Amino acid sequence: MTNKAFKSYRDLRVWGEAMNLAQMCYQITQAFPPAEIYGMTSQIRRAAASVPANIAEGYGRENRGEYIQFLKIAQGSLKELETHLLLSERVKSIDNQTIEPLLRQCDVVGKMLRSLIRSLQKKTKEEILKMDFVSTLSDSRLPTPDSPPHSARSVR
Repeated sequence: MTNKAFKSYRDLRVWGEAMNLAQMCYQITQAFPPAEIYGMTSQIRRAAASVPANIAEGYGRENRGEYIQFLKIAQGSLKELETHLLLSERVKSIDNQTIEPLLRQCDVVGKMLRSLIRSLQKKTKEEILKMDFVSTLSDSRLPTPDSPPHSARSVR
């Protein structure tokens, strides 16, 4: 597996899959009743568009912590979208055959988001541990090659 440098959020597979999901949602809501244009149609489209938008916005933030926060917001939007889709099925705006591919795509995007978040959190923890280790090594109380043996050192 080659390491690919990500130059843009557009290089992220999770962003691409989220865009595919948003496109699917726009397409299926075209068949919703006109009375739902400001209701369920709007809610589904907004939630669907929010997922890739938050992935992109987080990517552009200053630090990893903010990026993770925006990925979590994308996760929340994804759950909101799933809820709107399920409710649309209940009120008969969409049938089960139509909703299943959308829910499968939601699962794909959700798994990818969780994986990316875990990966970023792991890197953050590793970096923190590495920083703590480095700062501990530079602690003036630690012995150096010039330090007297342990028993002769004074305790501060």
